[in-house]
Amino acid sequence: MASTIIPVVQPVPRPVGTADYEAARLNVLQNFAVAVPKELLLPNHVIQNPPRNVTSLPRQCGLLSEAELDITENYDATALVRAIASKALSSVSVVTAFAKRAMIAHQLTCCLTEWFMDEAIARAKELDDHLASTGQTVGPLHGVPISIKAHIPIAGHWGDLGYLDTLTKDTKDSQMVAILRSAGAVFYCKTNQPQSLMHLESTSFYGRTLNPHNIKLSAGGSTGGEAALIALRGSVLGVGTDIGGSVRGPSAFCGIYGFKATSYSLPMKGAKPWIEDPRVIPIPWTGTRSILAASSPQRLRIGLMMHDNVIIPQPPVTRALKWAKSRLEDAGFEVKPYKPYNAAQIIENIRKAYWPASTKYTDAHFTLAGEPKHPLTEWIQREAAPEELSVGDVLQQRLLRDDVRSEFSLDWEKQGVDVILCPAFVGSASSHDTAWYWNYTAMWNYLDCPGVVIPVPIKSLKRGEEEYESRDALGKECEQVRRLWEEGDFEDAPINLQLVGRRYHDNELFGVLAALKDTLQLP
Repeated sequence: MASTIIPVVQPVPRPVGTADYEAARLNVLQNFAVAVPKELLLPNHVIQNPPRNVTSLPRQCGLLSEAELDITENYDATALVRAIASKALSSVSVVTAFAKRAMIAHQLTCCLTEWFMDEAIARAKELDDHLASTGQTVGPLHGVPISIKAHIPIAGHWGDLGYLDTLTKDTKDSQMVAILRSAGAVFYCKTNQPQSLMHLESTSFYGRTLNPHNIKLSAGGSTGGEAALIALRGSVLGVGTDIGGSVRGPSAFCGIYGFKATSYSLPMKGAKPWIEDPRVIPIPWTGTRSILAASSPQRLRIGLMMHDNVIIPQPPVTRALKWAKSRLEDAGFEVKPYKPYNAAQIIENIRKAYWPASTKYTDAHFTLAGEPKHPLTEWIQREAAPEELSVGDVLQQRLLRDDVRSEFSLDWEKQGVDVILCPAFVGSASSHDTAWYWNYTAMWNYLDCPGVVIPVPIKSLKRGEEEYESRDALGKECEQVRRLWEEGDFEDAPINLQLVGRRYHDNELFGVLAALKDTLQLP
């Protein structure tokens, strides 16, 4: 076993805290390393001099067998379920392959906060033995490894709320984890997230998560560890949270699928979600069998939102939207221009709504542990209330939100579209510490609309190879995004688009996704 800390690629320095904080942080990293066998460590020259794009290194590093490469590269979650249930693959072999690849991914991107391969293999063996003796699987995810974001509780494992002083070992599974466990899932790692859990770059006391396609770029946040891990095929399915883009943003940055459900349609507590947590809406899942899935192209009306009237996205995103429009129209779909209702006000409202208690509670964490405040933590808190809002003030925010939702819904109906196709972010991915504008994801959180980000076959080009179509910016924020485009290096960064449905129309959203899959050449 490794005895010190696991070396990871870290091209950008992190903020440094007090001596006590740095000592506590070192202790956390040393505890992480105890479980990691030395034979899974990458050569030092790879860590010290990595390529810009590290996506090929798990295959090239020589630490995975051909069978392990096949398992981690050629199956999705449903294919793994079938292979394990039919005994074509054992759960032990699948879990071992993904756990090993996850550790390789971590060294390249700092995507993990905990790794427990031995425990996972023991559970996989129990599942294999059960299948062998009974001929039955324990559930629809029998034997499939699933990764979990750091703050989501798994019994017996470490979790934190974005600050070092909140690091604790959980004694009970969260509701989502308990349901997945009962369905046969195997847990083997937890993944990195940002300080405060409230910005689009996963920098924490564990380190800074990097974008596998271009390590000069962020992997996003707050579920950035998951996104980087899945992009490197160290996981096939991961669980995170999203109140402003925390799943969709990282997924878009890293070129993978990411889904944000309508609120209270996914469980947050016990095993029968609508019984143990009556907030959960008991809408049966139909997925791709929804009515819109069966719609002919001539019936489905797609609203194309090129920008939000606040920030024009960077050139690769505009190029991807135009490509999608052309493909959809050629396939017979009706594509209509869509302009979002009052987007600037929506973004202003949600920024204020994030911090009704001011920053006094979050600032206390820095005092307690000597933890340094990261740049994006400062940024997202800039519009926090100076003092804790009264109950009446919070109520007024909620009433305003509900009025805006009603107005937006009526305007959506007036524009006559079924779903909206739009950017997932202002660019492909952000340079480190510059993920300032979440407009294209956060507005849908405020409206409580389900959204899925989808990887299209378009990537960012080399610097200087494409430019904005117009020299006119829409305002100060748009100008800043243009400056970031001129200064950044986005080569190889994937492009994702976002498909948005009406509130509680999650089934219909996936129906549309199924209908568009082939046309948009989705993997």
